[in-house]
Amino acid sequence: MRYERFEQLPVWQASVELALATYDMTAQPAFRRQRSLRDQLERATLSVSNNIAEGFERGTNQELLTFLYIARGSAGETRSMLCLLERMPAFSNLESEILI
Repeated sequence: MRYERFEQLPVWQASVELALATYDMTAQPAFRRQRSLRDQLERATLSVSNNIAEGFERGTNQELLTFLYIARGSAGETRSMLCLLERMPAFSNLESEILI
């Protein structure tokens, strides 16, 4: 299947869902005292979909692949922070929302 727009890509759609879930989670009171962690988590999560979109818009398969690897790195950064949150007592009430 040939995609005409990045919004049609299933991976982009999934990354937007991840970002929305992250923003819902970081709106919780536990994040009020962890502003830098919240900001970094939101930026990393948003970076996933943005890099997919940028790579697609570059117009070549090689550049898309490059940006998909960058998006994968941002997804790993997001996962790493979620692993940290799982171990922090201040976030124990969010265990069901942490998507690892």
